[in-house]
Amino acid sequence: MLRRLARIFSGLTLAVLIAGVVAIVLPRPQPPLPPLAGPVSRIVVEKAARRMTVYTGDQVARVYRVRLGFAPEGDKLRQGDGRTPEGTFRIDRRNASSAYHLSLGIDYPQKEDSARAAAAGVDPGGDIFFHGQPNILPAGVTLGHDWTAGCIALADAEIEELFAATPLGARVDILP
Repeated sequence: MLRRLARIFSGLTLAVLIAGVVAIVLPRPQPPLPPLAGPVSRIVVEKAARRMTVYTGDQVARVYRVRLGFAPEGDKLRQGDGRTPEGTFRIDRRNASSAYHLSLGIDYPQKEDSARAAAAGVDPGGDIFFHGQPNILPAGVTLGHDWTAGCIALADAEIEELFAATPLGARVDILP
């Protein structure tokens, strides 16, 4: 009788433990957000906070969590350094056929970036984008660490929203 009660108690304890882990690990469904009201006028990325704030006009429209280059501290100095550039940029291209789920390019390198790299005898790099997850990942999977070569990565649903609402020429401020 005691053994049977011990087995029942152990089973219940295990079930409660598993339920607790599942509640912590699995994302909770969020209610859908209303569509962005108007085109995106400005995007501010705070690298240290891994936060991106999107503005329509002067109003905060969205705040997203982002992932950066694999070595994000400091300004981008050269191709392959894994850093996300810092400064003021503009959205200058859109790619609906990206290797990542949609992408919006910024006008990096700028003159000062190219001059600094030339003085150091290195390539400044380029092709810096806001983009979603790699297309090779299963739908809905979002990598939870800094993994890009210097780009700014979002969840696929977030880049879909950003891509739809961001015109060419929108201002981008990337802060340390």
